[in-house]
Amino acid sequence: MTELSRSLVPDGYRLRVHGHLQDRWEAWFEGLTLTREDDGTTSLCGAVPDQAALHGLLTKIRDLGVLLISVEALYPDVHGPKPVPAPSGN
Repeated sequence: MTELSRSLVPDGYRLRVHGHLQDRWEAWFEGLTLTREDDGTTSLCGAVPDQAALHGLLTKIRDLGVLLISVEALYPDVHGPKPVPAPSGN
């Protein structure tokens, strides 16, 4: 893996869904930390080993029937994690 490609691999992800999920869902989401936000959403945050695992998490959110609001890749930075825009188009 080149230096550039290593820098494109996120440390983890933050997924936001509509509504407050109960703590019991934390185990189902493979160790992601669930945080109920004041705005009525839940953030699921943590390490995701690869794109296949990320797609698995997105499938679980779909199967749960909750509205996915955002997916944010988290990269190390002296100023904290920053979102990476999703590629446009198909």
